[in-house]
Amino acid sequence: MTPDDVTLGLLAGGRAARLGGTDKAWLVRDGVPQVLRWQRRFAAEVAEVLVGANRDLPRYAQAGLRAVPDRVAGQPGPVAGLDALAAACATPWLLTLPVDLVGVNECLLPTLASAGRHGAYAVDDDGVQPLVALWDTSALRDAAARALVAGEYAVQALQAGLGMAAVRLPGVRFGNLNTPADLAAAGIEPPR
Repeated sequence: MTPDDVTLGLLAGGRAARLGGTDKAWLVRDGVPQVLRWQRRFAAEVAEVLVGANRDLPRYAQAGLRAVPDRVAGQPGPVAGLDALAAACATPWLLTLPVDLVGVNECLLPTLASAGRHGAYAVDDDGVQPLVALWDTSALRDAAARALVAGEYAVQALQAGLGMAAVRLPGVRFGNLNTPADLAAAGIEPPR
């Protein structure tokens, strides 16, 4: 798999209820907004970066990012974001990450890519991380659209239906930025 085969899809369409609705894509850590941190981190490994986002779309364009809103508005959970990213993706593979991750291991993409021909998702020391995943874009495009029509919103059920492999990453903890305590632990000033 070469960078031309992969698009990075950052999931940034959540409501961030535990953070008072703060847009986690633009939380600044060490002087860099989360969305730009992941764009830079994977720049050499992917052909394009897409951001699944449902608000403040011009801000992404100003940062040189292509934002993709949900095609089916108002759906619970991330399946609508996966559907939008898959529909916009022009490469055979889509690597997805929640924009609020604290960190990833250096060999994430090659490890997921080596796990099987149907794609894979990560299992870190905190458990299953279904949104840290490498998807067969065509298969995801069809499956996510069907799931939304059927009202099926469980990402792990979607992955099971696609035959994706679970990849255990011992010693790895991605972490995330869901609460004020998470922000404090990551050295992020709470939004005003």
